[in-house]
Amino acid sequence: MNYEELFERILGRVDEDSYLASIRPLAPGQRQALQEIEQLRKNPDVSAQVVRALIEQQHTAGVLDRPLYYSALHVLAASPKVKDYAEAARYAAAQEMAALDLGGPRLSANLASVERHRGVLAFLQGHYGVALDYFSRAFEREHNAMNLSNVLATLLRLGDEEEAVALLRQVRGALPAALVAQLDALVESDPDLSLLRAEVLS
Repeated sequence: MNYEELFERILGRVDEDSYLASIRPLAPGQRQALQEIEQLRKNPDVSAQVVRALIEQQHTAGVLDRPLYYSALHVLAASPKVKDYAEAARYAAAQEMAALDLGGPRLSANLASVERHRGVLAFLQGHYGVALDYFSRAFEREHNAMNLSNVLATLLRLGDEEEAVALLRQVRGALPAALVAQLDALVESDPDLSLLRAEVLS
């Protein structure tokens, strides 16, 4: 990927109103359900079958819409509990179709989630150039700190530390303070971003 083009795609959007606008949040019930699913998924004593059953239950109850349902199934399939990347890819495709069918105000965020999931699959399989393209597309659809952190982590995995540092410095000087704080917190907590911590602490 042309990094000048990548930087332009990211930095050229920093001043746009759409970047500063908050992403339409999930409903409280959806957020709570996803947090419960995530806690179970990360618990080593809980099987993948139990997590899947909870996802199915929350979808049947109408708490998780179809894009969120397939997203949760994707995350489980790609997780260390399962590591079935082919299944995870199928769920990402199903999520994309569900997002397009649903439409509505969360269409862009739902499609960004699809791009992010595909980027994670590419990253996990060592296809970092492909992952970088997916993550930058996710950022274009949903301008948030998580999507930026994925771009930075992939640059580091590609061995392009100078480019990652340059991008971090530029976005930290241009982003709203709240988003900079979110990005800094991710840099400080994510092992994949550890090489950038000196920038955050300086």
